Amino acid sequence: MRMLASATAATARFIGRHFWRLTLVFVGLLLPLWGFAELADEIHEREAVAFDEPILLGLQTLHGPVLDRFFVSVSHLGYLYGVVPFDIALVAWLAVRRHLREAIFAGIALGGSGLLNLGTKLLFARERPDLWASIAPEHNYSFPSGHAMGSMTLAWVLVLLAWHTRARWWVVAASLAFAFLVGLSRLYLGVHYPTDILAGWAAASLWVVSTYLVAFRFRRPWERLEG
Repeated sequence: MRMLASATAATARFIGRHFWRLTLVFVGLLLPLWGFAELADEIHEREAVAFDEPILLGLQTLHGPVLDRFFVSVSHLGYLYGVVPFDIALVAWLAVRRHLREAIFAGIALGGSGLLNLGTKLLFARERPDLWASIAPEHNYSFPSGHAMGSMTLAWVLVLLAWHTRARWWVVAASLAFAFLVGLSRLYLGVHYPTDILAGWAAASLWVVSTYLVAFRFRRPWERLEG
């Protein structure tokens, strides 16, 4: 009984001491890994996913001039005209402010995500949806979505850097809302399946959280070592 009580107390102390990292591993690594593996298996077997086409066809019924302009703009911001310049500016700002560990983390997470997306697209070589003529057509492979992965990568980077600051909930709300809108814009435009979006979000989580856990093994962002 004493051994059991001692082991229980030690386990409780360990969980209490490492609760943040354990939660991050579960939410940011294990769940996305399971989700991506399930999606990748379906795509690898070239099996149709039941909810892919119905969701796209449902969104098609919402098309109109106002929403068309809105989601085209969101889609542009979700990559070349928004996320990419912001990524570069964020890394540069961190480096200029001499937050070198944070800059290295952001640079590897953001840049590596883009390279990982390109490699994964070539690996699965999934063709894009062809349910209607899109007003913003794309011609490369579809799985996983680069826009979804890039915007969620940026969201994760900002959330992890801000988590131990007072602004964390504002950053969480703004970042996740933006990533969701970018993903929704790609569905609205008919250039991705929902599974492409989900896989992009999962892959972004896996990559960024893994990079974070390596970069900040011994201390939190913004902390300085004495001496």
